[in-house]
Amino acid sequence: MAARELEDVLKEVRRIHIVARRQVNDLLAGEYLSAFKGRGMEFDAVREYVPGDEIRSIDWNVTARSEVPYVKTFCEERELTVFIAVDISASGAFGSQSLSKMETAVEVAAVLMFASLRNNDKVGLMFFADDVIKYVPPRKGRGNVMRLIREMLAAEPIKAETNITKALEYLGRVQRRRCVVFVMSDFLGPDCSKALSVANQRHDCIAVTLQDPRELEIPDVGFITLRDAETDELLELDTRHPKVRALFAQAARDRESNLTSGLKRANVDRLEIRTDQSYATSLQRFFRLREHQR
Repeated sequence: MAARELEDVLKEVRRIHIVARRQVNDLLAGEYLSAFKGRGMEFDAVREYVPGDEIRSIDWNVTARSEVPYVKTFCEERELTVFIAVDISASGAFGSQSLSKMETAVEVAAVLMFASLRNNDKVGLMFFADDVIKYVPPRKGRGNVMRLIREMLAAEPIKAETNITKALEYLGRVQRRRCVVFVMSDFLGPDCSKALSVANQRHDCIAVTLQDPRELEIPDVGFITLRDAETDELLELDTRHPKVRALFAQAARDRESNLTSGLKRANVDRLEIRTDQSYATSLQRFFRLREHQR
């Protein structure tokens, strides 16, 4: 990386650091804890059996040594392992607002990372497109979070189709411990509901869907040429015709319907992020919904 590029990345790291910490401090700290803390149980101690205790909780090894029945006790996990899986396929570079989908994803991921840091959680990162591009194992600490933000800012879009299934299969092989997995993508690829369902049985998976308003409808701007960022396929449209705009909008609604039904089949929660709306508001709404569901 050239010195100038490195300087620009570090400047952006500082900006995102300020933005993300402000969001966590002002808005999201309590919601994050309520939504995710204690999602699992961990062994705490053993104590003598008392009438009414669940027989299945008896620790037979301790019981055999002491000749007195003992039971295991458990408590909620105090710390989490949070994993951010980011789609860096070229479609993420699209944006009609001040930030592209990828730039928005970086800011949202940074907020989640700083919320995790505040809770002393481990945080890991993975980049994927048609395959896994990079994997960073979960670690604790501010230094780790700052490194992950630098990694995200330095990531270049990959001209390849999105394959979330491959990414989740890889995660299943390398991440044995239960974790909270945020899959950040525009989900413009093959159906991945089966892979999400399988991953969600071991982990707590959240689909972070990134959308730009120009992917949902197009205005009347005359002749335009659209290019698929991942395949280079070109499509020419005459947006003056209401039927053309209607067909475009219908295709977007069909994609949305398929995505919604797929996530429902997989029993995976959705965090919807739009580039033309406040992601802080979306995060708050999502965390409060999770707390209510618990």
